[in-house]
Amino acid sequence: MRMNAPDSTSSPRATVETLRWVGGNDGHLVLIDQTRLPRELHYLECRDVETVWEAIRQLRVRGAPAIGIAAAYGVCLGMQRCDGADRAACERRLGEVADYLAGSRPTAVNLFWALDRMRARARGLGDATVGQWQSVLLEEARRIHDEDRAMCHAIGRHGAELLADGAGVLTHCNAGGLATAEYGTALSMFFTAQDQGKRLHVFVDETRPLLQGARLTAWELRERGIPATLICDSMAAQVMREGRVQAVVTGADRIAANGDTANKIGTYGLAVLAEAHGIPFYVAAPRSTFDRQLASGDGIPIELRDPAEITHGFGRETAPPGIDVYNPAFDVTPARLISAIVTDVGLIRPVRRETIAEVLGEETGRGAITRGG
Repeated sequence: MRMNAPDSTSSPRATVETLRWVGGNDGHLVLIDQTRLPRELHYLECRDVETVWEAIRQLRVRGAPAIGIAAAYGVCLGMQRCDGADRAACERRLGEVADYLAGSRPTAVNLFWALDRMRARARGLGDATVGQWQSVLLEEARRIHDEDRAMCHAIGRHGAELLADGAGVLTHCNAGGLATAEYGTALSMFFTAQDQGKRLHVFVDETRPLLQGARLTAWELRERGIPATLICDSMAAQVMREGRVQAVVTGADRIAANGDTANKIGTYGLAVLAEAHGIPFYVAAPRSTFDRQLASGDGIPIELRDPAEITHGFGRETAPPGIDVYNPAFDVTPARLISAIVTDVGLIRPVRRETIAEVLGEETGRGAITRGG
């Protein structure tokens, strides 16, 4: 097997900055257009809420935490066009913007969590001016951004202890800095292990049909100087059978109260394979990814995407005209197949409702946060 490693003489490069807000109340959002990677590192300027909606829908920004951050800043952009100067006008505009952004993608719970949080922050504003509304909401969006950055690093600290020096690990889709504020979730475990001096070799599923693993995760790992081998999704079982993998680590887009986890399509199959080969299967996710209003994964909505992503992937026809296509973007891994969930407040192990409640603490709204969090 060909296992390309980066030049060992070069030092790891900084993690990419996926999103940033430029300016004050009248500023704008800048984000990496991930549809152009790895061929081109292109930054998209979002100066209105419609551009943010399109960026989320078309996967220019993707990954549950990054979607939540983008949505929070999208609210700020939408409030720049508040036409009235009274409380009623601001409340009306905020509702319109939040509802509009909520329709961009149905599965990633961080989207709704961030919008709920922006709405909640506005409830105490009373008869503030439009400018005050804008300032407070921008402050909240920045807080969401900063908190995610801190959560990513905390996930890395808790999760790196699960990875032994010299281990082979397998990951699916992209749960790195491109999907979050900075270090990522699953990839934060790898980056933190690297910071601690551990040597890992990462096997990267290409992640069909949109190849987020090949285009994004492989790119991030090379940027960081972590040895990585790209494989087709269908090769995972063989790589496990050969003893090359000692752990599987993925991110998550939504986690139900019992620990059932939605993630990119193909994750469930990896969990089944990991169990069959006696390999631990870890999920890395912040508290905001938990939806404790859902009793189990049966209630998680699964986004169905354009059949052309399969029949005409990246512009090339690969299937006969008129063929029926089923293209779910996510699947749900049962909690019983997950060895541990790595969160920013610690490890959830074993994965069950009671342990989740114990580690996460007080349940608040759609997601779960610890008291004072």
